[in-house]
Amino acid sequence: MTTMSEDRDIPVSGGGPHGGDGTGGHWSAGPGRPLPTPASGPQDRSASGPRTASATSAEAPPDAGATDPPPVPVPPVAGPTGEDIELIRRTLAEIKPVADKVTGHFYALLFLRDPGLRDLFPAAMDTQRDRLFSALLTAARHAGDPAALTAYLSDLGRGHRKYGTRAEHYPAVGECLIGALTRYAHHTWSPAAETAWVRAYTLISQIMIDAAAEDERRSPASWQAEIVSHERRTPDTAVLRLRPDQPYPFRAGQYTSVETPWWPRVWRHYSFAGAPSADGTLTFHVKAVPAGWVSGALVHRARPGDVLRIGPPVGNMIVDHSTDNGLLCLGGGTGIAPIKALVEDVAEYGRRRLVDVFYGARTDQELYDLETMLRLERAHPWLSVHPVVGDGCPVRAAGLTGQVPDAILGAGTWTGYDGYVSGPPGMIRSGVHALRRAGIPQDRIRHDSFETISAFQAPALAGE
Repeated sequence: MTTMSEDRDIPVSGGGPHGGDGTGGHWSAGPGRPLPTPASGPQDRSASGPRTASATSAEAPPDAGATDPPPVPVPPVAGPTGEDIELIRRTLAEIKPVADKVTGHFYALLFLRDPGLRDLFPAAMDTQRDRLFSALLTAARHAGDPAALTAYLSDLGRGHRKYGTRAEHYPAVGECLIGALTRYAHHTWSPAAETAWVRAYTLISQIMIDAAAEDERRSPASWQAEIVSHERRTPDTAVLRLRPDQPYPFRAGQYTSVETPWWPRVWRHYSFAGAPSADGTLTFHVKAVPAGWVSGALVHRARPGDVLRIGPPVGNMIVDHSTDNGLLCLGGGTGIAPIKALVEDVAEYGRRRLVDVFYGARTDQELYDLETMLRLERAHPWLSVHPVVGDGCPVRAAGLTGQVPDAILGAGTWTGYDGYVSGPPGMIRSGVHALRRAGIPQDRIRHDSFETISAFQAPALAGE
């Protein structure tokens, strides 16, 4: 999953430096209907009564000894009801056949309303123009699942800080979302449907604003990171080591977004290929994919001394250190990167746990990090590495021929293990299915999802 889609990382909107009062006035979902603007600071959506938010600017945290001003009451955010969720689903079903037209109209409205927002998006939007709209629709579809919605949108809100997104930008997106739905949902649109979508978007935007405001108190919006080494492992695969300009906290198994100087405003996701290191450097495995702007630049053009920009760490494919379960890890292609990080994390934690890694590729030559994994196996008796080659046989170590999911099923049952899957989308889908057949329940299978379908638990898509 080191080469992924950007569904979770497209700016909702924005422009200029982060800051401002976040009020943005009122926005209207329909003619003459002023609606409450999301508050610009963290809110407690669990409280049933009025909530308060600090009036301290989110632009800079107050001094440790400073006294906070009196809290300012803000209205509660009312989430969609069960009836609202049903109305939202009916709207989504109706617009599905004309999704391209709805998306195009949404962006036309957005850029017409505020032409300056266009500068926040890449020059060519042919491959990602639908990402923002898709993310909004996905969030609305799952507005009835507060836990999943909050986790998903919190990552989005934190990640959008690097674009300069401010709280006052969200109303424009809400207006254009409602405008696009109004035009194309001919049969299911009604005052009740409009109210349902307004409630859903108000909740969506507030979660994102809250997460961004909280994150701003702890970390920058993005980091500058200098490439300190660039090693070509295969003609189209490279291992990059970066030194960020300031401390970068993350956990093994997570990923981040990367922007190169050659393609401004074009971001791609890459997993960290190691646990946090003592020297603070970060390692990524990158495979250049056909027509891949970012991946191609990182593999073929980047050199030591070049400076990249990276976003905050995200992802939940991390080791649960509260259990003694073994780890069954499936890594395909550059998907071995976060698996390697997980192995290092187990080693550093010190608790002896069985770890089995099935490392798959099409050919033996494409197992570009096999020597590293075999060195780890020799150093740790609890680790077993199983190379799996689709075409031919592994020649550098005893291994298997075929597909990784088939290999784990042929090795028996794994009921005492937690499952981890990383790689191309097809392998993740079949891998999750195989892990469940091998006796691992769904709630003990971990893989980060970058295409937002199926309650935020869909397999990752291959991108760059």
